[in-house]
Amino acid sequence: MPKAATKVSTLGLSLEIEPMEARSAASLPAGDGWQYEPKWDGFRCLAFKYGTDIDLRAKSGKALSRYFPEVVDYLSRLRAERFVIDGELVIELNGKLSFDALQARLHPAESRIRKLSLETPARLVAFDMLLNPEGKPILDQSLRDRRAALEDFAQDAASADRLILSPFTRDLAEANVWLSDSGGDTDGVVCKRLDGPYMPGERAMTKVKRLRTADCVVGGFRYESDSELVGSLLLGLYNERGQLDHVGFTSTITNAEKPALTKRLEALRGGSGFTGKAPGGPSRWSTRRSSEWEPIVPALIVEVRFDHVTGRRFRHGTKLLRWRPDKEPLQCDYRQIER
Repeated sequence: MPKAATKVSTLGLSLEIEPMEARSAASLPAGDGWQYEPKWDGFRCLAFKYGTDIDLRAKSGKALSRYFPEVVDYLSRLRAERFVIDGELVIELNGKLSFDALQARLHPAESRIRKLSLETPARLVAFDMLLNPEGKPILDQSLRDRRAALEDFAQDAASADRLILSPFTRDLAEANVWLSDSGGDTDGVVCKRLDGPYMPGERAMTKVKRLRTADCVVGGFRYESDSELVGSLLLGLYNERGQLDHVGFTSTITNAEKPALTKRLEALRGGSGFTGKAPGGPSRWSTRRSSEWEPIVPALIVEVRFDHVTGRRFRHGTKLLRWRPDKEPLQCDYRQIER
């Protein structure tokens, strides 16, 4: 079996190199010299190869190789003996990308990981190259040249099952169509300067997400850590069976609002809360306090802004826009967020 790379560097390119990142913007930048790419809903990954040694690194620098053995195996068998690729690990289920399936791979048991790698195999969506198959670092080259090197590499390396090239466009109108269609497999659009070098750890790209709003029922709340004041509201939507499912949270509550809001929530405490999917319990990442929540009578409705939905849940925290006393709870269902 191929093994994870143990070398400190790959011909001078450190395994500790940080991926280039992006700054958020409200709209796509216009003008000449931009390349637009989908922002994929997966795990950002730098893939290193030196001989048969493979190392997959997350954006945080943590090793991912043990969790995706099928990708390690595929890259180890490529003819190219040296390269570093920037991309995104994704898993497709029933024709759609599943972030939950990716998270399921982060399991302590190797047997479980091996089983999932056969049942739900991952693939690498490549969008940049940092070191070419000749072993030459190309970070200082322009994106235009790096993309050309990546496309040359992909002529032999690409596989629909394991390694694919991310599409791109240099047409603003097409990129805006991509942005309006995002929210499923993609999480927005990433914009890069064609003449720009690869800048590790720098926010040298631009990312734009499609923002939408939804009216949600407050099914419960959590207190702030070490405080008697509310820290976050737990949001729900009614499913097809008339049950209230937990779909996310919002913590964008000002300090001035918290005392009065806490009293309002505590007056409703002890209600049915979520009658369908409830907030998850403790995990190895949560503290005892962060896993505790208070169910309330589902009578309060808030309008929130969100950017992405995965598995019928808000992928990230949402922004509280306003309270909606004019709406009935049962009006708040999944139809608001489904495509």
